[in-house]
Amino acid sequence: MRKRRIVFVIALCCICFGIIIFLPLQKVFAFTETRIDNPKVHYIPFAADDAFRIRYTHSIHKSEVLEYYQCVEEKRIQMLGMEYEDLAIGMPGYAEENQTLTQRDGKYFLQFDNEVIDNFTIFIGDLDLDLVFVYKNDEYDLKKDLQRGKSYLFEVKRLSLYERWKGVRLK
Repeated sequence: MRKRRIVFVIALCCICFGIIIFLPLQKVFAFTETRIDNPKVHYIPFAADDAFRIRYTHSIHKSEVLEYYQCVEEKRIQMLGMEYEDLAIGMPGYAEENQTLTQRDGKYFLQFDNEVIDNFTIFIGDLDLDLVFVYKNDEYDLKKDLQRGKSYLFEVKRLSLYERWKGVRLK
């Protein structure tokens, strides 16, 4: 009887340990390299604030662009808007359906009414121009933290402790 109890306690401890290690509990911003067999997940832990930005320098007209997002519905991404200075190649010069384009103080503001997506792919160009993920008061230099010339799937998801050990935490 005592031997059975010890085996039961050991089995229960192993099950609890497995749940703690493999249950995806930590919400993160994840960057997963695409077009590779065994991609590493680079991640930023998610805190209470659901708003984030991506700031970059446009590769053609060399001016700063800000994109505003927020996390909604647990793991979806709502595109809030963009802020930019030039209507050159690659930048919207007019608003499409469910968008509003305004101009103030020499800048253009494109707002999205209800654009919600599950993920998007971001390309890390091999140019010495800014590409920064801004969350809370922290800035993450994606050109330094991710590999240039590669594409990454960006999404909000939950990772287990095991997946976080295998991945790379951005600092």
